[in-house]
Amino acid sequence: MVTTRTRLPIAAALALIIVASAVSRRTPAAGSTCQFTNVDRIVAVGDVHGAYDRFVEILRAAGVIDERLHWTGGRTHLVQLGDVVDRGPDSLKALDLLDGLKRDAQRAGGAVHQLLGNHEVMRMLGDLRYTMPGEYAAFTSSKSTEVRDAYVERAKATGDPVATPPPLGFVEMRVAFGQNGRYGKLLRALDAVVQIDGIVFVHGGISPAVAELSCDVVNETVHRNLGSDLAQTRGEPLAQLVTRVDGPLWYRGLAEESDAFAPAVDDILAKQNASAIVVGHTVTADGRVRVRFGGKVIEIDTGMQPAYVQTGRASALQIDHGTVTAIYADRRDVVSNESAAPAAVAAPAR
Repeated sequence: MVTTRTRLPIAAALALIIVASAVSRRTPAAGSTCQFTNVDRIVAVGDVHGAYDRFVEILRAAGVIDERLHWTGGRTHLVQLGDVVDRGPDSLKALDLLDGLKRDAQRAGGAVHQLLGNHEVMRMLGDLRYTMPGEYAAFTSSKSTEVRDAYVERAKATGDPVATPPPLGFVEMRVAFGQNGRYGKLLRALDAVVQIDGIVFVHGGISPAVAELSCDVVNETVHRNLGSDLAQTRGEPLAQLVTRVDGPLWYRGLAEESDAFAPAVDDILAKQNASAIVVGHTVTADGRVRVRFGGKVIEIDTGMQPAYVQTGRASALQIDHGTVTAIYADRRDVVSNESAAPAAVAAPAR
């Protein structure tokens, strides 16, 4: 394991300390379920997109699981920023791993914060454009042909014939992610935002339009949205927080705006009572963890799924007693403002 430690200017070093710990002394909102303080170590991982093997690899590299997939993170708080599903074949295995780790981490005094991504919402909406054959196959059984044929016959009977029979496992997957399905219930219970020691973790980002909403309000609204019939609002992308382009699951401004956006970032952080925001959703230009706006925004979607981003890699962000480190399978880099890229690469049609 190679560790790169670049000597930082005093200002940059102080900025990193502020990112990790400056607001850890603040008192969280009374009764908040999404704010945590005095956490010694945080490990955050971005978009998985069915890349189960790489996901396991980076969790091991970060020291939160062992070779048998047991939790070894102790009191660490692991944050997964969503988009576990789509684009890769093994999303079901990744979902099951996270679900098991939540219980293990809690018993050890740590926590796993699995957040919603826009692709989880797409799956619940029935938008399956990015679903891979392996994801359907994970739900197949010896009765899948019979189940599919019955589905096609019902469609014909209701006057809505199926032009092409869906893949085996399609029906079972739709049921599993439905309102009463195992994964539908699991995902509908997830939060969209968590704040740990003053650092906001969210899949897409916090836009100026929602900056005044606390994490509790955002999460309550998302849960309420997901409890309704989302299909009725698919033609109106601004109708609900979970589908808004400036909502926390879809917003790309923190990754794509120019440096001139810095005052808006300061305003967003002030309204969030936060020192920094960690985001996924938009793949970084070089497949490395990137810092923007003087350490106030950290991008950690480094393209874990090789079928989607050939030059990408798995990564994790570690914040440990004020030291911010990017962890890769083969090295660790202390994160500095000097590593900031001029702009991130916008992922196409994500």
